[in-house]
Amino acid sequence: MWADTLLIVGISVFTALLGEGVTWLLVYKTEKYQRLKAEIDRQSKKLEKFKETCSDTLDKGLKKKIDREEEKLKNNNRDLSLVKMKSMLAIGFAFTALLGMFNSIFDGRVVAKLPFTPISWVQGLSHRNLSGEDYTDCSFIFLYILCTMSIRQNIQKLLGFAPSRAANKQSGGLFGQQPPSLK
Repeated sequence: MWADTLLIVGISVFTALLGEGVTWLLVYKTEKYQRLKAEIDRQSKKLEKFKETCSDTLDKGLKKKIDREEEKLKNNNRDLSLVKMKSMLAIGFAFTALLGMFNSIFDGRVVAKLPFTPISWVQGLSHRNLSGEDYTDCSFIFLYILCTMSIRQNIQKLLGFAPSRAANKQSGGLFGQQPPSLK
């Protein structure tokens, strides 16, 4: 079981590096991406600084200026997402094929033992294609997804491809929520 677990972690690292390599070729090294990223970083820092200096005294003119800057930032973030989209589609198709191949290799094998019993709606994924009623047994797909999610984020940060903190702060949260604007 330990050998399978380590193999799956290795596969996750390999696929994350492969995905970032393809993304670098198709997206990160293009002039359009670099220009948009620099513009977003510049605008987010400018907007953050502007909001900090003018936190208490806001008149209508100042509020309109902040709203215009936020709108420009939102449009640039949208454009950047569109630039990344072509790479994400190519990687998605490739990884789906790889996932199918690895899933057939590890089909029905317990690859790890979870230290907890997953909640009921996650058990279908964590115990996928495994026999028995021990829901602490972990299937390939669950471990692979967990490893890939954590490893890819760290590889992006390590290689410098993750968005800056200022851009993340200005672009909103996980579900696209906008940060509270000054009123």
